[in-house]
Amino acid sequence: MEPVNEEKYWQIARKRAAFKKSLFSYIVINAFLWAIWWMTVGRTAGVKGYPWPVWVMLAWGVGLGFQYFEAYNGSKQDMVQQEYERLKKDQ
Repeated sequence: MEPVNEEKYWQIARKRAAFKKSLFSYIVINAFLWAIWWMTVGRTAGVKGYPWPVWVMLAWGVGLGFQYFEAYNGSKQDMVQQEYERLKKDQ
């Protein structure tokens, strides 16, 4: 297997730092949205159906999941490279 160069490590570090920043934003903003919901509708009307912050959390959470996968499991190109190395090794 080829050694990973310094630039590759920097790319991985940038992706992971960006994910952590996005996760922090996700937590803070969604907490704020839930607080708004609670103050305006939640404590008086009760729960009728799904509260609107659920949809924001779900949509943003899916994107965050993809970002996590790319930051910690590698991109499509990394997966192709790993498969190539496996095939090369089996020959």
